[in-house]
Amino acid sequence: MKIKLQNSFLSCAVIFLGLILNAEAAGIVVYWGQNGGEGKLIDTCSSGLYQIVNIAFLSTFGNGQKPQLNLAGHCDPPSGDCQKLSNSINQCQSQGVKVLLSIGGGAGSYSLSSADDARQVADYLWNNFLGGRSSFRPLGNAVLDGIDFDIEAGQDHYSDLAGKLYEYGLKGKKVYLTAAPQCPFPDQRLGNALKTGLFDYVWVQFYNNPQCEYISSDPNKFKNSWNQWTSSIPAKKIYIGLPASKAAAGNGYVLKQVLINEVLPFAKGSSKYGGIMLWDRYNDIQNGYSAAVKGSV
Repeated sequence: MKIKLQNSFLSCAVIFLGLILNAEAAGIVVYWGQNGGEGKLIDTCSSGLYQIVNIAFLSTFGNGQKPQLNLAGHCDPPSGDCQKLSNSINQCQSQGVKVLLSIGGGAGSYSLSSADDARQVADYLWNNFLGGRSSFRPLGNAVLDGIDFDIEAGQDHYSDLAGKLYEYGLKGKKVYLTAAPQCPFPDQRLGNALKTGLFDYVWVQFYNNPQCEYISSDPNKFKNSWNQWTSSIPAKKIYIGLPASKAAAGNGYVLKQVLINEVLPFAKGSSKYGGIMLWDRYNDIQNGYSAAVKGSV
């Protein structure tokens, strides 16, 4: 009996240590939700490829608007159809994969008109997706791990929004705060918010921005930008944001072997290197990007 208990304890310790190491090790982040052809959320997590999955997007919020999810062809949020994702979110988290809600996006209707408006949006996010309570939670009762700021419109009061969400996280389950700024520094939309030091992870979009993308014939544009981001932003980890295929962005795609042989060896020179972020799961499936580079990330 004593031996069995010791073995059981050791097994639990190994599992616990594995979860800690998985949380701290470099990894791959992916966006899911904007293409019905990308498959189920649970399959995304069960692939074993990703450290974090961002559900994209809460594309309408702020300035008196009713917040609205847009999950493309996956489900119909107003009808409550997206509540079926609750079990998948819980299963993802049980596998050690963090699941965040990404707010904003490139085609949304969102803005924050004041600090009070930002606090109201934070209250909504807390009660409907995080550790609070609401009569109707769009994704069901699952408690997400945090909020991702993919802000491509407006620029004011996002530091207020981050601050209020951070405060909520101090009262209960931690609220991870992440952001996806454009690589030109400082980011036009999130520059002030990123200075607060409240963001855990920042995945910089090194695509659709020729002045700071990686190009083998002129690598210094990327290298200088990467050095600036990692030395200037008080986040725990900085990730390299990339399109998962040529079709995923207008430009900025990095060939798999170029990433492995040229980009990653340089980026790992920073203690803030966290891994890579890919847009998006659909394009990753089509191109097999994460499967090819995961061992080197």
